[in-house]
Amino acid sequence: MSAPPAGIERDYPLARLTTVRTGGAAAFFARPRDEESLLGALRWADSEGLAVGIVGSGSNMLVADSGFGGLAIKLDGALAETERDGELVLCGGGARLPSAAAKTAGWGLSGLEFGVNIPGTAGGAVRMNANAYGGQLAEVLEWVEVATAVGSERRAPQELGFAYRRSNLRPGEVVARACFRLRPADPEAIRATLAEMRDRRREAQPSGIKTFGSTFKNPEDPRAEGRSAGQLLEVAGCRGLRHGGARFSEKHANFVENDRGASTADVLALMAEGRRRVHERFGLWLEPEVQVLGEVEWPGGWER
Repeated sequence: MSAPPAGIERDYPLARLTTVRTGGAAAFFARPRDEESLLGALRWADSEGLAVGIVGSGSNMLVADSGFGGLAIKLDGALAETERDGELVLCGGGARLPSAAAKTAGWGLSGLEFGVNIPGTAGGAVRMNANAYGGQLAEVLEWVEVATAVGSERRAPQELGFAYRRSNLRPGEVVARACFRLRPADPEAIRATLAEMRDRRREAQPSGIKTFGSTFKNPEDPRAEGRSAGQLLEVAGCRGLRHGGARFSEKHANFVENDRGASTADVLALMAEGRRRVHERFGLWLEPEVQVLGEVEWPGGWER
């Protein structure tokens, strides 16, 4: 193996970078602060046959207990900043959406308010087509800059294959920047909307504890009868259900909490039991929304 570029660390513990605080170390870890260093890291990983994993805010990520054998990347510096160009807002892929939403409110620009309740980065929001409280990312997205081992290119929203909680971005493709076209509005009115959205999130979802975002996607299966994943899990008796150090939240059954030193294996076992109970009660299989980094051993029967 050739020597990694400057700044790439070995055996970097990833649990500290996730909100649920489980999992092992990355074989290699980079925190590029500009496009040149990002492209250099991607080229090196490609030349060595290493998988690439992106760690955004770590809020929708579950790292394998055995760690990740590839290169984990967390965007920083210029790749995590938010800037204004008239009615356009440029976010580095590592820019946190709640911070970007607050900043655009101060600028008197509306359209990114929904981002205040998405505890992730601009790049992660594009990859997962993250929407919240009626806000639609695709409606305000102007373009994204995607970095790969062969360079970077600009893509329009219609090229990203947006569907519910997914895009067509492939492993090894990194959103380096995202551009949003917003509209002028009264800053105080925008701030009031943000405050209302924050209150709604606090009332409905757990906070101040080790957890990640929604565990399962809301199903489109008609057998769900319009219920969300959280509602299905609650009816199936999963609110407060525990396995080892992990439990489904008492406040929202689609959130997993790590309140007793959980391992990723604990979380997976809990997810499998919740999924089994929902299937037993409603006849449908919930699909995970949380992203997994590394090789995990899914509990028996999961593939169904």
